[in-house]
Amino acid sequence: MSLMSLPIFQIDAFTDTPFAGNPATVVILEGPAKATWMQRVAAEMNLSETAFVELHEDHIGLRWFTPLLEVDLCGHATLAAAHALWQTQRAEGPIAFHTRSGVLTARQRGPWIELDFPADEPQPTPPPPGIADALGVKMVHIRRGVSDFLVEVESAEVVRQLIPDFARLARIEARGFIITAPSDDDRYDFISRFFAPRFGINEDPVTGSAHCTLSPYWSEKLDDDELVGYQASPRGGFVRTHRKRDRVVLSGQAVTVLAGELTVD
Repeated sequence: MSLMSLPIFQIDAFTDTPFAGNPATVVILEGPAKATWMQRVAAEMNLSETAFVELHEDHIGLRWFTPLLEVDLCGHATLAAAHALWQTQRAEGPIAFHTRSGVLTARQRGPWIELDFPADEPQPTPPPPGIADALGVKMVHIRRGVSDFLVEVESAEVVRQLIPDFARLARIEARGFIITAPSDDDRYDFISRFFAPRFGINEDPVTGSAHCTLSPYWSEKLDDDELVGYQASPRGGFVRTHRKRDRVVLSGQAVTVLAGELTVD
């Protein structure tokens, strides 16, 4: 049996502090790999997302897997992937990732990494059956993006104290549920949490893709295209957002906490 080693990293994204933000695994490949193998690696890593960077002569591919399945978009693992490539000098300057959601660009701005993502403007929607009981709080507004429900609640304190019924939430067809309110902290414009039990993630620490929905929602309500959001998970993290028509620029920081080799056959 021949063995080969692949670079592997664990990186905390959307934070400047180790052991905060959202951890992602990044595996660097010298070309494409089988989806079944990538899914097994993601299950073994058992983080909310594992990013696989495919280095080709003419482009860089990027795929994201939860422990259960492949997803179309992931912000924090994209940020982690860009951080890994720059830290190991495998890339210089802006990076154009080729993904299932199109070409996504990452740029360095001092200690910040900027990600150019498609905006997901949420639309008014009737509440799906069971959501009120699953959340157990008063819903001020409810919207639906491409993949997620966005629910505004009465206050930031309600967001922080919310304890959902994950079994009930998992019965509702959606990738996830964004719970949000105006921030009561002057450093941030809005606060949120993100739940995706149907995808094997009861609560995600900091969700970049959710801010593609939060940005247009709060930009319209607050009449400001440049905002800062705080995701109030137990780990916590913050995301700068800049809405540009049908795009959202997400900015965050990242910290490498583990670097090693993945031995495979």
